[in-house]
Amino acid sequence: MKRILLPTDFSDNSWNAITYILQLFNNVECSFTLLHTYTPVIYHIEYMQASSAQFQVTDSVKEVAEKKLQEMQQRIQLEFNNPKHTFSQIVSFNTLISEIEELQKGNVMDMIVMGTKGATGLKEILFGSNTVHILKKAKCPVLAIPSNFSFQPPLEVLFPSDYKIDFQEEHVQDIKNIAGLYCSRINILNVAYSYNLSEQEEINRQKLEGYFKNITHLFHRIRNQDVQEAITTFQLKNHIDILIMINNKNSFFENLLFRSKINQIGFHLNIPFLVIPSYKDKV
Repeated sequence: MKRILLPTDFSDNSWNAITYILQLFNNVECSFTLLHTYTPVIYHIEYMQASSAQFQVTDSVKEVAEKKLQEMQQRIQLEFNNPKHTFSQIVSFNTLISEIEELQKGNVMDMIVMGTKGATGLKEILFGSNTVHILKKAKCPVLAIPSNFSFQPPLEVLFPSDYKIDFQEEHVQDIKNIAGLYCSRINILNVAYSYNLSEQEEINRQKLEGYFKNITHLFHRIRNQDVQEAITTFQLKNHIDILIMINNKNSFFENLLFRSKINQIGFHLNIPFLVIPSYKDKV
């Protein structure tokens, strides 16, 4: 049974992400955890010395959140009645990032699914700060769903890789699972400035080929473009349903998402984005 964490702030974005994953894993046994975190409007050390009236306000916020989560679960079960799916709820007086870190220590989830703002203009921020931090630090795969993206079967998967990763089965298992559910085709995109792969890069490429031997896949190579441009160009020329990348230290993923000015990213995400943590970083 796949264990999936669904953080929600009760926004349309978070509901959209929830409906996407419910449909993506319609035929998969899943245990979903609905998570809502809350903190006071003013949250500092003096709160620890707050009056009983202030604590009552916090208790009221918790009660409202619990009621909203219950209503959300009832809506899910009404609109997506699925005997393969079970649900639990967490309401926590905590920040989202800290709560997820605590849940990771308890090995509560196999995947995190979040809604994103989406980007439509050159200077819009692609991800909020919470999403960026979780994408970078999560020790399980994180699936980010753009706002207003309606579910469509992920028949075409784009998987950029620089072949600098010593690929393990754990890296590709979620990709294989999705491909198995939808008979997807994996488009493996290598972006490079050199003419030939190094010996180690070729070994890693062959490992990937072995992992995908029973799955339809194509290798693509683009030279003399930066990663953002290559991904954008590929998406413009080919219909892609989901983008999947591995967050490997010192790989182009780091440069892509976590440079200082994230709003200068050269491509705008309008499809689901699955980020898989590096195997060695999870150990």
